[in-house]
This record gives sequence, structure tokens and C-alpha cells, in this order.
Amino acid sequence: MAEIINMPRLSDTMEEGTVAKWFKKVGDKINEGDILAEIETDKATMEFESFNEGELLHIGIQEGGTAPVDTLLAIIGEKGEDISSLLHGYADASASEQSVSETVNSSEETTPTENIAMPEGAELITMPRLSDTMEEGTVATWNKKVGDTVNEGDILAEIETDKATMEFESFYQGTLLYIGLQEGESAPVDSVLAIIGEKGTDVETVLAAHGNQAEPAPKVAEAVVEKVEAPKAEVKPTPIAAPSVISSGSGRVIASPLAKKLAAEKGVNLNQVKGSGDHGRIIKRDIDNFQPQQGGAAQAFVRSGTESVTVIANSQMRKTIAKRLSASKFSAPHYYLGVEFDMDNAISFREQYNGLPDTKISFNDIVVKASAHALIQHPQVNGKWEENQITQHHHVHVGVAVAVEDGLVVPVVKFTNELTLPQIGATVKDYAIRARDKKLTPAEMDGSTFTISNLGMFGIQEFTSIINQPNGAILSVGAIVQKPVVKNGNIVVGNTMKLTLACDHRVVDGATGAQFLQTLRGFVENPITMLL
Repeated sequence: MAEIINMPRLSDTMEEGTVAKWFKKVGDKINEGDILAEIETDKATMEFESFNEGELLHIGIQEGGTAPVDTLLAIIGEKGEDISSLLHGYADASASEQSVSETVNSSEETTPTENIAMPEGAELITMPRLSDTMEEGTVATWNKKVGDTVNEGDILAEIETDKATMEFESFYQGTLLYIGLQEGESAPVDSVLAIIGEKGTDVETVLAAHGNQAEPAPKVAEAVVEKVEAPKAEVKPTPIAAPSVISSGSGRVIASPLAKKLAAEKGVNLNQVKGSGDHGRIIKRDIDNFQPQQGGAAQAFVRSGTESVTVIANSQMRKTIAKRLSASKFSAPHYYLGVEFDMDNAISFREQYNGLPDTKISFNDIVVKASAHALIQHPQVNGKWEENQITQHHHVHVGVAVAVEDGLVVPVVKFTNELTLPQIGATVKDYAIRARDKKLTPAEMDGSTFTISNLGMFGIQEFTSIINQPNGAILSVGAIVQKPVVKNGNIVVGNTMKLTLACDHRVVDGATGAQFLQTLRGFVENPITMLL
């Protein structure tokens, strides 16, 4: 939904602001934290940061334009969103407010009051409105105390708003004569915060002069004024000026946002600038007065790269993968059992088997064949969960996960336990080739009772998989690794492989899964037993 961004009150005396520069134009994408514009107040030019995300749909004040606080500055929303109602509603509301103001002015009953002048040189500081949703602020910390000398750019206090805790910078010079809110106290916007002036200035006179200026508006003589409001849009946090850097005492450079921006534009290294603000804080005048040092000073970093992304539309395969795996992960209570097999005998077995004419098998073929034999002995692992029953299959159809360009497919080697190792190898190879060419038929990817996923060829030693529903379990196979092992009390070089069984606890209990892995170990570590 579109968000209206109004001209914020960036200082306690700010009545209107001028857009010095727009960093975005209508149609640009806006991210949270992006700098929308530079706003020139009665005190300084400040960066205006976005707290919303979307597209910049409307700019209400062009560069160089000036408008009162709370005037429509911009609208951010979704691309193509209709904002005509917001614009018309805002215009109607402005006209109604003007009409109400004229009615009040024409009906005033004025009462003469004593005029108390503000002492010369005294400045009364009120609680600033640091965001358009801020109603009150809390003084988190005072950095000055009564009697301290205050220079322009000094940090007076930290003010906690409804969005963040921000440093409050002085735009005046003099002595801190009065503090209106103690640390931890809260007060509405425009409440008296402090008084700065010359030493000896009568604080009571300053407060009285301010009270005289802030008297309630004159009463309306028996006139009923109907308040007209603009259509309400959902209000989210709006842009505020980026808070200044807070020093942690670790040597980090402390600078105001405006100083940092000017330094970046001029190529000034802030580490070479001596700050004249509070606690050595670098402010605008320090950058303006900076003279580069002669010699081999380090150059300021200037980025050459740009942030970029690639947006890829989700294919139907990717959508199906997301839907099925999410359903499995969030509906089936997964648990995992990990084992490590000795692969020395399997390596020797494969070498001898591949020595036969026109014969070639892989370690994956051995694992698939061994799993099929183990499933015959443990039908609980070869089962699936249904609403009113658990179905245990007495036939073995092993699904083999195959990676393709768009994701993953699982062709099914049916009646796996009845196939020879070369037949399993030929079937899996044929499926893999046709899967990458998108030539598999739906029947070839349907009906699995158990699934195997092997990432060993990529050097992955150990991983876990999400169960391929409606299966009750999936086996993850890692790479064969050569490492020191203990055999008969001696440390020797051995070959091991890690496997992880993920089980649906509704179908397979922990002890059942462990027994299945024990049987599987016997077949993998002694492959000759599968041929007997």
C-alpha cells in the first residue's frame, strides 16, 4: 500500500524545509536506508533517509522548492499503484484546513496580554520532532551540564524517539543556562528542553517570554468548526535524518552525516581531519576549512563497483520442488542417523568386478543394490505414512536423486533388489542422461518406496536430505575419504564413507532405523554377500 512521506521537522525551530537535491526520481526502486533527498532546514542541510521500500511514485516538492513541515514530500508504493485518491484527498484536506483557519481568524475574541520580550542572545531549545510520527521524546543522556560552554556543532544530548536514539546537535553558541528535562524523562514535541545564552541571563524571563508566545489560541466566539481529515493511508515509519556516528572509544572517526557526505564529495580522508565539535566530532566547517597535508598521505577509498542482482523467474520445476520439500519438512518429523562405513573391501570388490569384460559399476550402484537388500529385511523403512494407516511395501522401488539445470528430479529404479549391479548402473545412467534432456516420463518418476541422494562425486563428505514424500526415509551418501583408521590395534591408512539416514518418525522408529543401517553396513562392507 502506498505510503505518504511528509516534510519532517528536523530541528526544534524548523517551520519549513527546502529540497536541496533529490537522489531518486519517479519510477526508481527505493530500499530501506536509501537516501531520498537533501533537505535544507533553517540550521543545516541534512540527508533524508527512507524507512520504506517500494517504488517512488510521486514527488511533491521539486528541487529548490520550499514547503512547510508536514507538507506532502513524496509517495512510495508498489509499481503501477493508483495514488490519485491520495493526491486528491491530500489536496481536499489542505483546502479544508485553510477554510477552518479563516473561520477561526474571523471569529477571534482577543484579550490583551502583557508582552514579555525574549532576552537578547538567549535561545530556548524545545524537543524537536525527529520523525513525522514522533509525538514525544525521552532524554537518554545529557552530554552537557548547566554552566558548560556550548559551541555550534556540539552534541547536547541523545534523544530517544519512536524510531531510534539520535544525537541532538546544537546550532547555537553560549552557556547552557537551563535543562528542562532530566535524563530518563519524557515530554511531548515542542516542550522546553534547554536554554542557551549569555552567562547571567535570567532564565525565568526566558521561560516567561516563551510562555507568552506559546499561549493557547484565542477562543472561537460560539462558532462550531467541523474538522475535515484527509483519507487515511496506512502509516509506516517515514524517512528521518541519518543519525550521527557514535564513537565507541576504539579510534573510530566521529563525524556528522553532512560532514561525511561533504568529505566523500571532496575526496577528503576523515582520518586526516581534526574535529572541532564535541569530543572531537568532525562537523561541516571542519571539512570546509580542511587543507590537505603534503606528502604521501593515503588516498581516500573510492569504490568502483556497483551493487547488482540477477532476478530469475521461478520455473514450474522449481515451484514444485519448493512446494513438495516444504510440505515434507514441515509435516514429517525428521530425525537423522549417521554412520561411517569401511570401504576397503568395496574398493577391492569394484576393481575385480570391473575387470570383467564389458562391465563397469560405480560405488553408487553398490550402495543402491545394498539398500534394496536391506529394505527387504526391514520393510518398516520401506513404508509410508497415510492418514489412517502405515503402508509397508514388500517390493523395492529405489528413487535416485539426479541434479538437473532447473533443480532436482528423482527417477525410480523399480524392483531394484531383483536387478544385477550392471543393470542398476545402466538404468541409473540412462535416467541421468534423459533427465538432463528433460526426456523422462511421469511413470519413470513415480512410485518410489525409498530414496538415495549421493553428493560424494562433488567431494561432500557428509550431509542430510529432506525426505522425498511419500517415502518414510532417505539415505544421503558422502564421498569416500582416505584417512588413518585403527585396525587390529594398529593405525593404518583406510578408506571410509559417511552416510546419513533421514527418517520420518511417524513411520520409522530410531531403533528400526539403526537396525537397517547395521544390515546395510554388512552388505556395503562385504559386497560379495549380495551375490550369494
